[in-house]
Amino acid sequence: MTIEELILSGVVREFKGAVVDSSTDTSLPLVLLNPKSRTIEVAPSVSVRLIVACTQSSQGGVELFLAENSSVEMVNLYLADSYVNVTVHQSLGSQCKTMTALLSSTNVTYNYLLEGEYCSNAFDGLFMAMGSDHATLNLTTRHLKANCNSNSTVKGVSAGRATGEFHGLVYVAPDAQHTDAQQQNRNIEFDDSHIVALPQLEIYADDVRCSHGSTVGYSDEQAIFYMRQRGLTESYARRLQIEGFVGEVVNRCNMEEICCFVRDIVSQKMSEI
Repeated sequence: MTIEELILSGVVREFKGAVVDSSTDTSLPLVLLNPKSRTIEVAPSVSVRLIVACTQSSQGGVELFLAENSSVEMVNLYLADSYVNVTVHQSLGSQCKTMTALLSSTNVTYNYLLEGEYCSNAFDGLFMAMGSDHATLNLTTRHLKANCNSNSTVKGVSAGRATGEFHGLVYVAPDAQHTDAQQQNRNIEFDDSHIVALPQLEIYADDVRCSHGSTVGYSDEQAIFYMRQRGLTESYARRLQIEGFVGEVVNRCNMEEICCFVRDIVSQKMSEI
């Protein structure tokens, strides 16, 4: 099933407006399909589930403004070669949760601006670069006010002659005391592929708790051997291992139909390893 078919079946609803407020029907996830340039405002104390889906080659951008105490759960899917910028402005007490999957040659940039106190930001990202793909995920989280928290986890898988890149920056402004920011990046390479990982912290406040970590490695051969001893083929054992690796990110999506949709595409990508 495609995103377009999910819209036609009534599982999700395409959204063409610019404001999400108390009069907006948010009972279904709202879809931005192949956005060229969209600006959306989420009204105070409103909660919305938002899907940004790029199903055809395109360039575009999405800018979100989260008003006081609003909440957005966002799923971003890149299924075709795309160049996209996503910027999110967070006001006092707002919450933003993002799950993104780069499943093609894509260059996507995320900028999160925590502009009010007591903001919460969670980001779970996945890129799978296969064959001759070149997937790049740029993530910048700017803590500009005090008492905010962010937590980002990005996982990458590459195979063939593909290249995957993760560039991550957590910035903490001088006035952003009591910041709690965590960033983790884990990657697995196959064949002649290559992954570049560049996590960074830039901190100008002294009363903070911040950390980051990154690894680039190969599949766990000992685990593969263990599974083969129990009758699994090598290819199937590797597939199970990678599905478990990326599943941590995919399962963070709380929209079950979309989770199933992403799992199916990930399974198709597995055949290229």
